Amino acid sequence: MAETHETVFKSVQELANDNQVPEKYIHTQGSINSSSPLLDVPVVDLSLLTSPARQQELNKLQSGLEFCGCIQVINHGLVDSFLDKVHEISKQFFALPAEEKLKYARTVDDIYGYGNDSVLSDKQKLDWTDRLYLNVFPEDIRNLKLWPQKPECFREVLEEYIKNMKLLSESLLKAMAASLNLEENCFLDQCGERGDMIARFNFYPPCPTPEVVLGVKPHADASAITILLQDKEVEGLQVLKDDQWFRVPIVPYGLLVNVGDQVEIMSNGIFKSPVHRVVTNAERERNTLAVFIMPDVTVGIGPVEKLINEERPRAYKDVKNYVELFFQSYQHGKRPIETAMICQEQD
Repeated sequence: MAETHETVFKSVQELANDNQVPEKYIHTQGSINSSSPLLDVPVVDLSLLTSPARQQELNKLQSGLEFCGCIQVINHGLVDSFLDKVHEISKQFFALPAEEKLKYARTVDDIYGYGNDSVLSDKQKLDWTDRLYLNVFPEDIRNLKLWPQKPECFREVLEEYIKNMKLLSESLLKAMAASLNLEENCFLDQCGERGDMIARFNFYPPCPTPEVVLGVKPHADASAITILLQDKEVEGLQVLKDDQWFRVPIVPYGLLVNVGDQVEIMSNGIFKSPVHRVVTNAERERNTLAVFIMPDVTVGIGPVEKLINEERPRAYKDVKNYVELFFQSYQHGKRPIETAMICQEQD
């Protein structure tokens, strides 16, 4: 079985071990700066949303999502020791022998399973990362053949994490609506009863040439929101703001929440879906876990009516199955959200 999968891809981990950087990973347009200035990302204490300080935290959440499209959340209901376990199953999985990981390998025409960047065009630059992509919610769309059985507690820990992410994402979407003085379920309702959740474990091996290789190329997310458990020690995520790259700091045991394109559309452009990338590191590996909260593809999304007025006209069309649109545009270097924008006529 291992032989059939090895023709599909060579893991970035193997390339790193061999000290190889193939040309298709090298970005030729200028040097990549990993020491960009630090982004001032607001830290929102979710425990205060049920206290007299609620409005203050909602204001902080709103300003963060307008200013840079992301916030760090603390007191989110997951204890430090459990987040340590989540980090640990990720590290242990990627440290397994290749033949064990290849039991969960993705096929060429699918993104789910263990693998690396999907090659969709000859000109595409590849990401310096190995990934494990899993459909995690609703339960009936899970393909458990792709859920690792090693380490032994992997499934149990991931299951618990996803339950928490479901509750957290609902709280966040309600708080985001409340911060704009909207009915608190208005974003949640647009996500539909059958919204998906996708988990992506990311492993970034050390890279011999970090000045010309990216862990993830610049993009914005197709999600409603994305919840990221960052590496505890190694930075790498950068956000583009005012045409400049900024480093996203690590908040110990915090979770980074960023707006995806679909909430930018729902908020009529008030909340910004940030373009972001991941830089590589010559000395240290980095492990992260992203959970993408995806609206139901059968339900259309669009700007909330209360956010459309003379001062802020409707900026986006209604869209159905945004994800399909996203993948078509992304690999061609276009921002998918541009296809949903309405051009405003100038007087």
